[in-house]
Amino acid sequence: MSKKILITSALPYANGPLHFGHIAGAYLPGDCYARYERLKGNHVLYICGSDEYGIAITLSAEMAGRSPKEQVDLFHAINKQLFDQLNFSFDHFSRTTWPGHVKTTQQFFLDLLHNGHIEEKVTDQLFSEQDGKFLADRYVIGTCPKCGFTEARGDECQRCGASYEATDLLTPRSKMSQAPLVRKPTKHWFLRFDHFKKQLAEWIGKKEWKGNVVNFAKAYIDDLKPRAITRDMQWGVPVPLPGTEGKVLYVWFDAPIGYISATQEWAELQHNPDAWKDYWCDPQTTLVQFIGKDNIPFHAIFFPAMVMGQNIPYKLVDQLPANEFYNLEGRQFSKSDGWFIDLEAFFKQFTSDQIRYAIASNAPENQDSDFSWKDFQLRCNSELLGKYGNLVNRTLVFIQTQCEGKIPGLTHPHPVDLEFLKKVKDLVQEADLAYSRFQLRRASQIIMELAQAGNVYFDAKKPWIAARSALTHHDMVTTIACCLECIKCMALISSPIIPEAADRIWKMLGFTTALHEQKWDLVLNSQLPEGHPLAPPQVLFSRVEDSVIQQEIDKLQKLAAKPAAPPVKPVQPLKEQIGIDDVRKVDLRIATILHAERVPKSKKLLKLTVDIGTEQRTIVAGIGEKLEDISTLIGRKIAVVANLKPATLMGIESQGMVLAADGPNGPELPSFVDPTPGTPFS
Repeated sequence: MSKKILITSALPYANGPLHFGHIAGAYLPGDCYARYERLKGNHVLYICGSDEYGIAITLSAEMAGRSPKEQVDLFHAINKQLFDQLNFSFDHFSRTTWPGHVKTTQQFFLDLLHNGHIEEKVTDQLFSEQDGKFLADRYVIGTCPKCGFTEARGDECQRCGASYEATDLLTPRSKMSQAPLVRKPTKHWFLRFDHFKKQLAEWIGKKEWKGNVVNFAKAYIDDLKPRAITRDMQWGVPVPLPGTEGKVLYVWFDAPIGYISATQEWAELQHNPDAWKDYWCDPQTTLVQFIGKDNIPFHAIFFPAMVMGQNIPYKLVDQLPANEFYNLEGRQFSKSDGWFIDLEAFFKQFTSDQIRYAIASNAPENQDSDFSWKDFQLRCNSELLGKYGNLVNRTLVFIQTQCEGKIPGLTHPHPVDLEFLKKVKDLVQEADLAYSRFQLRRASQIIMELAQAGNVYFDAKKPWIAARSALTHHDMVTTIACCLECIKCMALISSPIIPEAADRIWKMLGFTTALHEQKWDLVLNSQLPEGHPLAPPQVLFSRVEDSVIQQEIDKLQKLAAKPAAPPVKPVQPLKEQIGIDDVRKVDLRIATILHAERVPKSKKLLKLTVDIGTEQRTIVAGIGEKLEDISTLIGRKIAVVANLKPATLMGIESQGMVLAADGPNGPELPSFVDPTPGTPFS
């Protein structure tokens, strides 16, 4: 009996182009599984779409000089084109900016609110008086509260790795305008995830998912607490309550609901608006969600909790295959660092089947894996061409010359033939099991094991010798018939991974329909019709030459080449030794910078007003030459020599000295967090 299987792949964020690292995580595994389940005769609905709201969208749009709508329109089209080039079989590829998504998302919010799972709070957030708006963490930079790095991001310090709230930053400022930010109270809504701890723990406890997914989820549940689900901005799904203008639902809240709204859009396009319920509201549906490991908390914890709080009985996820990361030549894909593959150029030289197979055969299922150009070449030449394509070509060419181009009959097989046919069926069953368990690497291995078995059998039986004598002609016919059975089964089990090559084999076997429209068991158990004419053989794969691969490696290295680092200045020799009494004469104090301005006619001098605890002083410091925005100094706690005799510089009396180190990009000030102004150094 056929089953209903609803498959989703994580919605790609529409603020940049996808790369093969993304494809290996959530998309190729999802597509192969969908193709496999269709072959098995099940009712499959494969849903995906663009995730188009959120702060990252508005930020990238502003930096590119586009509106958020222009930004998502651009990358929705770019990413959809990539999926098309990779021959993905989505039943519907939607986007969260379609109007129906708003209604469904707002209903999710209202059900959770009315069921007592959402609470309203007033909290202090960062506000730009210059821009007249609250700024979320991705719009904020400032001084790290842990290490004092002055260009720390709003949620994480890229120097020391510390995580914090944007409000924890010292001297926070706008990333876009550099305007200083102040704390200001604002109202937000928080989802009480702590309400679902017990229910989630019991539900997760029954899952037989990958160990990394289950263990991560269980650990996360222990620390569940209320989480903000709204933002102060214009781009997003509006909060559906009166008096909430300028409030939208947080992107991590609305994005997973996009799976449901995308299915609703699919139903409308089918002219059956309620058809989505046949999948999302039927407990007999199997829901399989393909994600990368960075999405585990949202799909294993947050979205299930949101579903548990609904009045509509939506399906909870049944299977959650989460892959690890897929890197490029040992490093993470990064367009900003030039470490990426130009996909437009890629598809001019290589086929979708080649990259689909290369990714599947080295899929990051249980640990991070790697795309390398040499490995890609090896798999294309040694496996796709040397094993898979070779068996097809040598068999079909032989049929044209020795069997009148027609399918020979399988008569009077010998034990060696029966043993080979049994091995073929056993490998098909192994592939069946591998696909059902989301094991693309194993399925890829089995495809090549089957191709290799066919080549070994062909060589051992030597049909070209048997064809020379009337006494052994029947053995030649049997050998070729067995090879055709192997090729038929090889096309079947490879169809989910390399669908174009599999369909071409199917057509070369004389069929007029497409292989992906057939049923697994029917193809496996049916015999090829004896005497049926075969189409002329075609070359399935071309050799990937060394020169082509070297060009790609050179291109990658050239893109990633960094300008030479500035020469390291020689370390100055130490000054002559001094006694402890000399050190004690220097009065080092913590000072807070209250005001900063440039000294006229000087490139590097700044006039600083500082608070040293007992008084405010003016200090002239030569730290401004390479500092573009001196407003970033305001509020910094620094070290000053407080008992230095006053000196006049450029007509200004300086009442102290600022401590700074001479770095490659100009002077760097040591920063402090907890000490109050006037605190002495001991």
